[in-house]
Amino acid sequence: MTHLRVGVDIGGSKIAVLVVDGSDAVRARRLVAAASSEPDEAIAQIGAVVRDAVAEAGATMADVSAVGVAVPGRVETASGDVTFAVNLGWQHLPLGRRLGAALGVPCVVENDVRAAAVGLHRSQTFGPTDDLVFLGIGTGISAGVILNGRLHRGVRGLAGEIGHVVLDPDGAACACGLHGCFETIAGGAGIARAARTAIDAREATSLSDRDGTGDDRASDGPSAADVFSAAETGDPLARRLVDTAAAAIARMVHELVLAYDVELVVIGGGISRAGAPLLDRIRTRLERIVAPSALATELLSETDLRLAGPDHDIGTRGAIALLDPVAKEVVARQAVG
Repeated sequence: MTHLRVGVDIGGSKIAVLVVDGSDAVRARRLVAAASSEPDEAIAQIGAVVRDAVAEAGATMADVSAVGVAVPGRVETASGDVTFAVNLGWQHLPLGRRLGAALGVPCVVENDVRAAAVGLHRSQTFGPTDDLVFLGIGTGISAGVILNGRLHRGVRGLAGEIGHVVLDPDGAACACGLHGCFETIAGGAGIARAARTAIDAREATSLSDRDGTGDDRASDGPSAADVFSAAETGDPLARRLVDTAAAAIARMVHELVLAYDVELVVIGGGISRAGAPLLDRIRTRLERIVAPSALATELLSETDLRLAGPDHDIGTRGAIALLDPVAKEVVARQAVG
């Protein structure tokens, strides 16, 4: 059998696995609930999902050449160690080495949105460009930046951690320790939490009847997906929360384009399931932001803003892109043995 490659995308609410063959054809997919915050359990869980996906492809781990892992948080790319992952509760976890030992194959680990950005650049999904930003909005928020065809990590490997940019100093507490961070307003968990707070305050809304069965739900309350769904039916609370999130996203897109002067911004993550209605809201808010500035208007008019659909496998494809020998700026800096 042709050697297989496996991509693993670990999020705050799920583990997604994609298995492809030497021609990049999909052989299997798996999606399970979030990884444990306890390292031993997490390694065992991730390993089991990978093995199940490989078995679904009609193969064994002996047929796998390598595994790419995308994880939210700070990653030491040379070692594959996850030094800090706020939304997973991991600190100083040697994920690459431990998972590689458990599976018996080389494992390459990278921050999830940076991996997604590499995957987008390699695939040219939205057209050829060497300058792009992937804005990943799920449970948390971060951005992966490609400049002049190369992944930009920053000195400490934290370039793009915009989820913890403070937009409202008097806002909700964030897992990072600050208040009013971008992800408390536009992240899935933040949207769900805001809905729960409004329901507890007895604000009129159909969301009171939601049982919170989706991802990014507040405790015993509606999920972010529920909020977006209710907004499309005209629920006033849901529309207010979605408009607030869209305004924050538009503001951050504006800042990213000004900071990096990129040609393409792709918004992905769980929020991309909201589809065209959300993108329309973001574009409308963006137009309002840039209208007073000729400079901002010109920059944004020349920037392609897209929403990644949930069927694009951006996270897992990005993890697989880490294994591409052409992606030297990613792979060459990490020992995979």
